[in-house]
Amino acid sequence: MERIIGLDVGEKRIGVALSDLLGLTAQGLITIDRVGKKKDFDEIGKIIEEYNIKKVVVGLPLNMDGSMGESCEKVKKFAEKVKNKFNVEIIYVDERLSTVSATRVLLEANVRRGNRKHVVDKVAASYILQSYLDRK
Repeated sequence: MERIIGLDVGEKRIGVALSDLLGLTAQGLITIDRVGKKKDFDEIGKIIEEYNIKKVVVGLPLNMDGSMGESCEKVKKFAEKVKNKFNVEIIYVDERLSTVSATRVLLEANVRRGNRKHVVDKVAASYILQSYLDRK
């Protein structure tokens, strides 16, 4: 059995989620504050190495009509670098509304605004990864 990670790649932060060994459930793992490409890849590389990751599920921020915009292109470019740098398989998943859903769950759980911004991305990443795991 192998673990899979899910990424919610944003301009300011990258949410990371991790599957269980059976590939049934996704849990939010960490939120990486983006301060530079080197740090971004170092953090992701540590996770890939620690959990022996072979597959990375990446959320694609498609437009509501399903088309790919500028954000999608940036995410795909980032994912290709992850693929080439760490020799992993990249699987793209539609992430429309994952952050909205994650925010709603955190609001319902009465998570304070200041704390929400630090966890919303890893919760969104867990939604992205879980949607892939549910389809397998």
